[in-house]
Amino acid sequence: MKIRGLRWWIVVLLFLAAVLNYVDRQTLSALAPTIQADLGMDDRDYANIVNIFLVAYTIAYLLSGKIADRMGTRASMVLFVAWWSVANMLTAAAVGLRSMGAYRFLLGLGEAGVWPAASKAVGEWFPPRERAFAIGLYTMGATIGATVAPYIVIPLAAFPYAERMPAVHAWLGDGAGWRIAFLLTGAMGVAWLVPWLFLYRSPRENPFLRDEERGLADEGSAPDSGPAWPWRRVLTSRVVWLLLVGRLITDPVWYFYQFWFPKYLNSERGLSQEALTITWVVYAAAGAGSLVGGWLSGHLIRRGAAPTAARMWVMLGCACALPLSPLIAWSDGTAAAMAITVVAVFASLAWLINLGSLVVDIVPGHSLGTVFGVVATGSTLGGMLMNMVVASMVSGPSAKAPGFLDLAVGAVAGGLLDAVQGKGYAAWFALMALLHPIAWLILFAGGMHREGPRPTTN
Repeated sequence: MKIRGLRWWIVVLLFLAAVLNYVDRQTLSALAPTIQADLGMDDRDYANIVNIFLVAYTIAYLLSGKIADRMGTRASMVLFVAWWSVANMLTAAAVGLRSMGAYRFLLGLGEAGVWPAASKAVGEWFPPRERAFAIGLYTMGATIGATVAPYIVIPLAAFPYAERMPAVHAWLGDGAGWRIAFLLTGAMGVAWLVPWLFLYRSPRENPFLRDEERGLADEGSAPDSGPAWPWRRVLTSRVVWLLLVGRLITDPVWYFYQFWFPKYLNSERGLSQEALTITWVVYAAAGAGSLVGGWLSGHLIRRGAAPTAARMWVMLGCACALPLSPLIAWSDGTAAAMAITVVAVFASLAWLINLGSLVVDIVPGHSLGTVFGVVATGSTLGGMLMNMVVASMVSGPSAKAPGFLDLAVGAVAGGLLDAVQGKGYAAWFALMALLHPIAWLILFAGGMHREGPRPTTN
């Protein structure tokens, strides 16, 4: 049996994996007010749990890219999805800060791997003119997952289990609703493994690939000359460091909207737990940004632009839109604030898609997972710093003894944290206005627009 447009069905599976990845990740964010109340955690505890997740995410990025390069796309995706799905289910057993942190650490170890593995799949199956759009499609799955997560998990948490399902309440105890949410969302990832194992093989081995599509697959997955990059070459590459710094500076914006924006709406705009379903608008905008950003750079390539130059032009447009961010905090009404948020998130994701596509364009396929993972560590390091900065901005001095993350970040950026303490969310929105323009100037000054695509043979 041959399947028409098989490469796009591969993207559908990557899309669904990204949906599940973000549903599992956003379950904690969407239910944060309820879980914090049940487990007695304040905002600094919440920030530490998110940072523990990001520490694991950073470690996993460094390792998962190399794992994906060695195991291959098919087997590595099975490992990553199975790991994080089971870890998400285990979160239902959390009883306090330490156990919640441990389970989220395990989640982070698994979740990071989907991105270098997915980038390898795109590099194997797609020619340069289609890569950014393909990446945009599966990345849209992340935003769809974040969009639907509140609609899935908030009703589960609010359901009256004690009255309607006393056996479940007796089994899970207080907090049965949010515990059920973790169990069910994790189980969906286990189910995803079935179609992936059935459908995915490399283009040269896949029995479902039609002859007319083989040429496109060969163009995307052509053999790369030379051996795999050793760690020395990866860690001394100017391009790798430019891309890492680009993600370090700009990814905190997207992390903020994932982890903190619902809390901002709750504490600053007065939205209830149930009303936080409005965040679907934000994640829908992110999905649209993923698609449009990928399509636009592909369109420029089809019109004759070099791939890296096309990505940089689209990123420049995004960098010009992000200075609108302070208006979110300054707007009187929630509707106006949400409208500006839509623009900012759209631009942020269009930027992210093209920054990720630069990695696939430039790096040889045999080392793509490794380099993607190293570059992505900039993302998680920036996210951890953002969490500590925002936590300092929105709360006063902590009455609790500092944890190891507080001490580690304080040693590096203690002066910054002291300077912004108690400044509120408005200060963070003002800072977000500067991050993308600064990152674009760094990439441009580093000559990113002049880099050529990775070598292929036809």
